[in-house]
Amino acid sequence: MPLLFNFALEYAIRRVQVNRNGLKLNGSHQLCIFADNVNVLGASIHTIKKKAGALLFGSNEIGLEVNADKIKYMVMSRDQNAERSHNIKIDNRSFERMEGFKYLGTTLTNKNSIHEEITSRLKSGNAFYHSVQNLLSSSLLSKNLKSTIYRTIIMPVVV
Repeated sequence: MPLLFNFALEYAIRRVQVNRNGLKLNGSHQLCIFADNVNVLGASIHTIKKKAGALLFGSNEIGLEVNADKIKYMVMSRDQNAERSHNIKIDNRSFERMEGFKYLGTTLTNKNSIHEEITSRLKSGNAFYHSVQNLLSSSLLSKNLKSTIYRTIIMPVVV
């Protein structure tokens, strides 16, 4: 059954990908997709409405039902005053605006800022450091083993 779902979702996503207007990250238009979690990114509400509408249409066309309560949107712009509306409507469904969200462990914000991500990673690194602090300060462990603990437990969280 998961394979059939993946094929159906792929079809719906390809309908959105046909539209080449919108946000480009690293030279390509973006949909962040992992399992059944789909995030539509756009530089304007118009782009988000268009892509989300195409995704909803493509999903409905093949029998997938989208949970409207889980759908939220975020306009990514460095302009602090960009598109301040709180909700958008697509097919008589209202969607809530978000200031940021986590996707695959990375924090994305509407300001296109990495400040929150850096702060989050430093906090996580600190927490991991304090969880193994007794090991790192132990005289029973060699410097090589302490270095390995640091590289394998703390650094992957921060970097």
